[in-house]
Amino acid sequence: MAKREVVLTVEKLKKAYGPVTIVEGLDLKVHAGEAVALTGRNGAGKSTVLRCIVGADKPDDGSVKVLGTKMNETNPEIRRSVATVIDDLDFFPDLSVVEHLDLLARAHGIHEPDALVDEVLEEVQLVPQASQLPNTLSSGQRRRLALATAFVRPRRLLVMDEPEQRLDVEGIEWLGNRLREELADGLAIVLASHEPALLKAINAREVRLGEPRG
Repeated sequence: MAKREVVLTVEKLKKAYGPVTIVEGLDLKVHAGEAVALTGRNGAGKSTVLRCIVGADKPDDGSVKVLGTKMNETNPEIRRSVATVIDDLDFFPDLSVVEHLDLLARAHGIHEPDALVDEVLEEVQLVPQASQLPNTLSSGQRRRLALATAFVRPRRLLVMDEPEQRLDVEGIEWLGNRLREELADGLAIVLASHEPALLKAINAREVRLGEPRG
């Protein structure tokens, strides 16, 4: 079996807010075609680690590298390599669903963006809502739109915080199947999730945060 490329390297990550240390000394490697799930109790630091991985928060110590390059969310190479579904997205109030996806695809230099956007809209079942503004969507539809924003851009690493939120059973099954296909194509995935069925579907390796050391 060929050695898989290391897509994400986290070394000795530390993040604190004031006197409270959220995570300290975290080491993590994620290879192409591998899914890693951050698990642990609420407050264990899962979302904090994800935000540090994508550059939304700056670690107090340690390093995050994507394909050997230090994380810098303004770096064009990083932007071409990392897609995220973290927090509720702030959509442009005057752009429709299809306009959002088209803008993202074109901004990232996707070949034949119209065809890709149409394909993703069909997959996330938002074709009837394509001309609507995001703030008119239901919470479940907004979650599907957030996932769609990741699927219309290039990616070697996909980082997601509870992507199953507000999806029904059918939606969770669809997401598991979609992510499994992406893993087979060499995508690396890091996520926090409370949905065992999703983690099983993608054969995620669990990394538990907040455990006592010793």
